Amino acid sequence: MNVLVINCGSSSLKYQLFDMKNEAVLAKGLVERIGIEGSRLKHEAEGKDKQVIEVPMHNHKDALSQVLFALEHPEYGAIQSLQEINAAGHRVVHAGEKFSASVVVNDSVVAALEECIEIAPLHNPPNIIGIRAIQELLPNIENVAVFDTAFHQTMPKSAYVYALPYEYYERDHVRRYGFHGTSHRYVSQRAAEMLGKPLEETKIISCHLGNGASIAAIKGGKSIDTSMGFTPLEGLVMGTRCGDIDPQIVTYIMGKEGLSLDEMNNIMNKKSGVLGISGVSSDFRDIEEAAEAGNERAILALDIYHDNVRKYIGAYATVLGGADAIVFTAGLGENGAESREEICKGLEFMGAILDKEKNKVRGKEAFVNTEDSSVKIMVVPTNEELMIARDTLELLK
Repeated sequence: MNVLVINCGSSSLKYQLFDMKNEAVLAKGLVERIGIEGSRLKHEAEGKDKQVIEVPMHNHKDALSQVLFALEHPEYGAIQSLQEINAAGHRVVHAGEKFSASVVVNDSVVAALEECIEIAPLHNPPNIIGIRAIQELLPNIENVAVFDTAFHQTMPKSAYVYALPYEYYERDHVRRYGFHGTSHRYVSQRAAEMLGKPLEETKIISCHLGNGASIAAIKGGKSIDTSMGFTPLEGLVMGTRCGDIDPQIVTYIMGKEGLSLDEMNNIMNKKSGVLGISGVSSDFRDIEEAAEAGNERAILALDIYHDNVRKYIGAYATVLGGADAIVFTAGLGENGAESREEICKGLEFMGAILDKEKNKVRGKEAFVNTEDSSVKIMVVPTNEELMIARDTLELLK
C-alpha cells in the first residue's frame, strides 16, 4: 500500500509518500506561501534531484494539485499514476474529547472536527481543507485523520481538569488537551524497542524540544500528563511562546498598556519565549551564538529555558514514580547537544547521568548516558509522518 501523508498549515503543506511494504519514503516535499505571492513547491523523489517549482497556488487545493502533478511527473515523480496512491493520512491538530485514536474520515468525523474549530481556530481549518481537497482530487481513496491530541486522552481527570469553576469544563470544554501527541507516541514506542522492554512495562519522559516544545509523562505506553494545555501556549518556555506564567500578568499588562485581546494573544504566542527574553531570535542556534559572544540576555534566555525543562523532567519523574528513560526529540532535542547537557545537569540525583562524549551525537538514535546511569538518556529522532502512515495502514487493512 502507498500512503500519502499530508500536514496542512495555514499557508504551508508538508507531504510524504510511503511505500508501506517496507516503510520507504518514495517522495517528500513542502509547499510554502500558499495564497501568498511567491508560492513554491520543494519536491524530492527517491533517487532523483530536488525540484523547486514556483507557481501561483491560491489555496490548498491548488497546492495539492501541484503535489499530485509532481508525484506522477515522468522526470522527477515517484509513481507512474495517481492510482498508485492507495490512501491518505492527515495530521489533524485538535480532536477535542471526541476521538482518542486515529479514525477513517467520513462526514460525521469532518463535522466533529469543525466543532473543534472554536478551540483550535489556527490549526483545524487548514487541516479540514486538506482533507476536503484530497476527497475532491482523489475521490476513490480513503482518508485517515491522526490527531495530535488523541494520545493524551489517556490522562486521568485529575491531570486535565483546571481549577476553574467546573461549568467551564462541562459547558465550554476548557481542559488540558496536550499536543505533539503523535511525536510523543512514536518516540515512546521506539524508545521501548531500544530499551528492549515491553512498552507496557516502561516509564518514559518524552521531551519534544523545538520552536514549539512539550514534555509528556508516559507510563505503559500511555500519556498520563503533559505540559501543553488547553492550547499549545501552556508549559515550557518556547521559541516565541511564554509558557507558564502567572495568569494575572495578562490582565495587568493589558490594562497598563491598553492592549486588546488579539494584541495580548500575539505577544504571548509570537513575541515571548526565548525571543522575548533574548531580543535576538527564536532560533536556539542564533541565541547560543550570541551567548558565546557574551550577550547577557541570550545567556539568560538559555538559562531560563534549561531550568524550565529540567523542572518538568523532575516533576514528571514524580508523576511516573521513577523513570526508565528521558528521551530527547524534535529539532533542538535531536540536535542540541549543548542544551541536552545543560538540561541534564542536576538530574544525577534521580539516576540520570549524561556522558559528554556520547552526547555529541546529532540527529541520530543514541543512548547518551554513562554506563552506571540507572535512568537511560536517549536521543530518538521523531517521525510523525511514519506514525500517521502506520495508523492509516492499520485502519485500512
